[in-house]
Amino acid sequence: MPTCNCPVTQPGPTLASTCGGVPFMLFMGLLEVFLRSQCDLEDPCGRPKSTQTLPEYDFVVVGGGSAGAVVASRLSEIPEWNVLLVEAGNDEPTGTQVPSMFLNFIGSDIDWGYQTEPEQQACLGENGQRCYWPRGKVMGGTSVMNGMMYMRGSRKDYDDWESLGNNGWTYNEVLPYFLKSEDNKQSDKMDRGYHAEGGLLQVSQFPYHPPLSRAIIKAAEELGHPIRDVNGIYHTGFAIAQTTNRNGSRLSTARAFIRPFKNRKNLDILMNATVTKVLISPQTKQAYGVEVLKDGTMQVIYASKEIIVSGGAVNSPQILLLSGVGPKNDLSRVNVPLVHDLPGVGKNLQNHVAYFVNFHINDTNTAPLNWATAMEYLLFRDGLMSGTGISEVTGFINSKYNDPNLDHPDLQFFFGGFLANCARTGMVGERVDNGTRQIQIIPTVLHPKSRGEIRLRDNNPMNHPMIFANYLTHPDDVKVLVEGIRFALRLAETKALRRYGFQLDKTPVAGCESLTFGSDKYWECAVRRQTGPENHQAGSCKMGPKTDPLAVVDPDLRVHGVDRLRVIDASIMPRVTSGNTNAPAIMIAEKGSDLIKARWLSPPSYFYNQPQTSQRVSRQWDGLGIWKR
Repeated sequence: MPTCNCPVTQPGPTLASTCGGVPFMLFMGLLEVFLRSQCDLEDPCGRPKSTQTLPEYDFVVVGGGSAGAVVASRLSEIPEWNVLLVEAGNDEPTGTQVPSMFLNFIGSDIDWGYQTEPEQQACLGENGQRCYWPRGKVMGGTSVMNGMMYMRGSRKDYDDWESLGNNGWTYNEVLPYFLKSEDNKQSDKMDRGYHAEGGLLQVSQFPYHPPLSRAIIKAAEELGHPIRDVNGIYHTGFAIAQTTNRNGSRLSTARAFIRPFKNRKNLDILMNATVTKVLISPQTKQAYGVEVLKDGTMQVIYASKEIIVSGGAVNSPQILLLSGVGPKNDLSRVNVPLVHDLPGVGKNLQNHVAYFVNFHINDTNTAPLNWATAMEYLLFRDGLMSGTGISEVTGFINSKYNDPNLDHPDLQFFFGGFLANCARTGMVGERVDNGTRQIQIIPTVLHPKSRGEIRLRDNNPMNHPMIFANYLTHPDDVKVLVEGIRFALRLAETKALRRYGFQLDKTPVAGCESLTFGSDKYWECAVRRQTGPENHQAGSCKMGPKTDPLAVVDPDLRVHGVDRLRVIDASIMPRVTSGNTNAPAIMIAEKGSDLIKARWLSPPSYFYNQPQTSQRVSRQWDGLGIWKR
């Protein structure tokens, strides 16, 4: 293993008290010892540090998350440009890089801990009818605490964006930007022509697959569903997903795009600092700086070229609203001076919505978390802790309400169980009293018709905004979700899964006891009581032409009516993609960075500018269908 003479920085929270068990105390103790001779997890030599800021930069990137880290990295490739990256959180803790601990940090100090306003038709069984929205407040953002699935979405997702007036965003035009990032370590097993090698973002399956993962794949085959590269020619089907991992540890966007370049003289990083507003001239409608609050002190930092807001689907609209850009009446209500009336800011909020179908199964031979599995991970980056259990499996199908000929599936399935942690944190797999284990099959609505919005609670930038998710307010979303539950039940009855003793947990959902268990009415009640919001928030700074009354940014991601201000993250999606949103957010950041370069670099024919086909990216075709640098 690599050695390092640099001092070891403080590991992240151990969370032993969360699980109430010795194993994690032992593991974290081991981890601290091993970190003194290994750099690949803790990486004390490679971690970025907050720097002394300059009074002015060419570019200020607000938010160091899934998109912002990419934007700052790509802009700082130009040596003549000074770039500042401002992140509200700190650096990623060590524990987040262990795949099996991927849910441990929900509710921790790297989680914004958002809650929706009381829902009227969803999350009815939750305290105050509020849904919980974990979002990463840390360098790397939610890429530090997600399930790491690398999922692009369907071809139709992007062709639909273009049909809404967003020129340059068809599937063929965005594919080069997926390829630009990608370093696929299993490209020989994937569809030819759809993957690349040599990018900054390593993509592969986890080293370890529990037996039940393969059983789920066989169960899907029994029901006639193909097993395929769902990021390739077709999007409909099942797979053990590829993930953003490197040698069995998480690869966040901070680790992939920032750490390798932390010593660039033209890239400054400011962590634990909150941008409270973008400064915009009311006369010229031009952005020229940001107000930043750090350690109780407010400072103004100027930008001579552009400010890029990459805060995500919650923070980006919040920052625009605090800056006086948004619906006039909403800003007036919270006493924020209007700079530019833009009705769509915070509107069009979307998220995938799910339901957790619980099953009991017989115990398997899956290895427990103990000294042996901890050592296997620490020494070899393999075994139980090098993956996310059956959460690595996913599938895309069409409900009866969807046209299968479009290859635009409206249901995605996730699976939960067999992880190296206790269920109290959201992970499952602990032994229950009757000698069985509990797992979940999780149908998820990919094309929600319900729309929410983000509003300011008040004009205090340190307060969370008001989040109105409005889940299941469109009846079609409920119908599709119930269809997903029906499929989950059929999947559990296959020969491949019956050998594990799958038994549906028939404990009635509180509030639905009067309904016949298993009827459509019962499941409709259940999904409203125990709603499962996914962490794929999008759409609140919608991309669209000027003629779209809710458009916030144009197809070049420039804020309508405000010069030198862009939004680059998942909030610009006109419609949320058909799958996990981390890879699309990275793609958006790659394309957005080149749009910025196209404006400011001379000559304007700069080769990165909006490639129209995959042949125009900075790679060469190897003749076999794999893109290489």
